[in-house]
Amino acid sequence: MEINTHAKIDRELCGTPLELKEGFARVRLIPNVSMAADEQGLVHGGFIFGLADYAVMLAVNEPTVVLAKAMVQFLKPVTVGDILIAKAKLTNQDKNKVNIEVKVSKNAEIVFSGNFLYV
Repeated sequence: MEINTHAKIDRELCGTPLELKEGFARVRLIPNVSMAADEQGLVHGGFIFGLADYAVMLAVNEPTVVLAKAMVQFLKPVTVGDILIAKAKLTNQDKNKVNIEVKVSKNAEIVFSGNFLYV
């Protein structure tokens, strides 16, 4: 399936698509040193959110997709070098509104989850 959205996104910051199907996307991100918020290598949550947001955009896969609302939970810390996998799945679509569930994991442990509304 071809990517139809956010063609200029920086994959170093938001992740690399691994799988793309109708209403589903899987994206990988390995946080680097520039994403660290402290000397211990804790990754700033904005980068985790960016990964999740990009996976959701790909699951919708429309050129003009826009985030309208997000309800998220940061569940576990992430450090530089962790291999993160975001899985986004369309759960409901009503006219121009799309609900997507996303989970980000490291070593099969969920570190972030959210429900996103896109228009």
